[in-house]
Amino acid sequence: MPDAPYLIAAVAISATVTWALRALPFAVLAPLRASSTVQYLSTRMPAGVMVILLAYCLRDLHLTEVRAIAPLAALAVTVGLHLWRRNALLSILGGTTVHVVLASTLFAH
Repeated sequence: MPDAPYLIAAVAISATVTWALRALPFAVLAPLRASSTVQYLSTRMPAGVMVILLAYCLRDLHLTEVRAIAPLAALAVTVGLHLWRRNALLSILGGTTVHVVLASTLFAH
């Protein structure tokens, strides 16, 4: 089989490139962990992302329509659960559940 060395070389090069691309982000980010800018962003970004998501999700919501109750109730449940338990997973699951139940039952078209 004369093509075997080429196949072995191709697999070895592919494996090396794949490994390097997967390791590169960890190697680059390691020195940044001590950066004051990265530490500041790590404390501020989660709240910022949530505000952006909130604005995006509620941007076309008309408060005068009855169907606005489902997302607003889900928002209230999410905020209430988070203030009560300080558990992001519980807050997200609770709010999502309330929205899905209300939107698919009471406010289904």
